[in-house]
Amino acid sequence: MDIFPQTWSALCAAVAALPDEAFDEPSGCRGWRVRDLVSHLVLDAQDLLITLSTPADTAPSHDSLSYWTPSPTSPDSTSPTDALTVRLATAYEDPAVLRAHFEDLGAAAGRAAMLAHPELPVSTQGKTLTVRDYLGAYVLEAALHHLDLGAHLPSARLPSGSRPSVDLPHPESLAEAREMVERRLRVRLPASWEDADALRVATGRRHATAEERAELDALGARGQMLPLSFG
Repeated sequence: MDIFPQTWSALCAAVAALPDEAFDEPSGCRGWRVRDLVSHLVLDAQDLLITLSTPADTAPSHDSLSYWTPSPTSPDSTSPTDALTVRLATAYEDPAVLRAHFEDLGAAAGRAAMLAHPELPVSTQGKTLTVRDYLGAYVLEAALHHLDLGAHLPSARLPSGSRPSVDLPHPESLAEAREMVERRLRVRLPASWEDADALRVATGRRHATAEERAELDALGARGQMLPLSFG
């Protein structure tokens, strides 16, 4: 509950900082442009609003970790849901319209999260969990997609002073997201890795370098955890 507001606010600020020309650049999500990713974030904001206003009449069945189900393959934008996201993104001919739509929904979702009771059970995707755990799970979602926004953006195409905001979430958000991934995978990644690199490699967003592969092998981790899809 404490980390979600700053994680979500930073993500919203990162989208707001994107110049129009960045929307057609690749994102950190395989097969998606930045435009497609922001369209997905619109759906995320809608999901937050719907879930936070849908109290469950059953006991929680999941927590912030079990909410996530690791997959042995990374998304490739070919699933029906991903394909729909791309079509929705294309319908926003003007990036300013897409940016404004997410700004409105993102702000509303952030306010709804602040007003929700932490222990209220809510339902989403056939799962029931408390608001506290639901928002905790979304720290990982938001932190990963914040990294995805700036994954391939050349600094020359960003307005002065905006690149750190677009590239990286708050350090606390990155640390919490990394902790969640490591606990879910039941493995500790090398302590020398930056949190952003740990998240990108562990979730299959980029391949490990030769040096990183050697470090994973030394921990006995490489064969059991790569690649895995989250978010």
